[in-house]
Amino acid sequence: MTDIVETEGQLLPGLARATIAAALGLSAAKQTLPAVLQQKGTSFVTLHLLGQLRGCIGSLVARRPLAEDVRDNALAAAFHDFRFPPLTAPEFGDIDISVSVLGAAESLPVDSEADAVQQLIPGLDGVILDFQGRRGTFLPQVWQQLPNAGEFLTQLKRKAGLPPDFWHPDIRLSRYRVQEYAEAIPPHG
Repeated sequence: MTDIVETEGQLLPGLARATIAAALGLSAAKQTLPAVLQQKGTSFVTLHLLGQLRGCIGSLVARRPLAEDVRDNALAAAFHDFRFPPLTAPEFGDIDISVSVLGAAESLPVDSEADAVQQLIPGLDGVILDFQGRRGTFLPQVWQQLPNAGEFLTQLKRKAGLPPDFWHPDIRLSRYRVQEYAEAIPPHG
């Protein structure tokens, strides 16, 4: 995880909001960002509209500066999440934005699905599932909706395009932790 302190991390939701606003033609504000946010990092940007998920896109591999990653993921979450139509200007004032900065993923060796369920730490682990070109991930925040490790893993398999009762010895799991930064005061609140 990029070594950022809370005050630096709290700039990230504002950066995401400013990026989306500019794309909607609502603002062109530029921010001066601390150097630590120019280090390589990975993020997920999550949008909620009136409490409902409205977009969530991120990256799992650090290939670019964290600030750039947040900007790109903010645009993708707002306009290119295939589950939702592009965000509109009238919706913009009602969205809440959070940014999750991901730590490095570490392999989670398991012998079986039951072993995986035993090793997962609800509420803390973000999980990546890989199997023959199919991939899915859930951020640790998903545990709020799926607190049971078995159901969490079942839904992650579905997200990766696999049947819910599928298991194969070649499934690879990795886990990671995140630091989540949410807007302090939603603009509509």
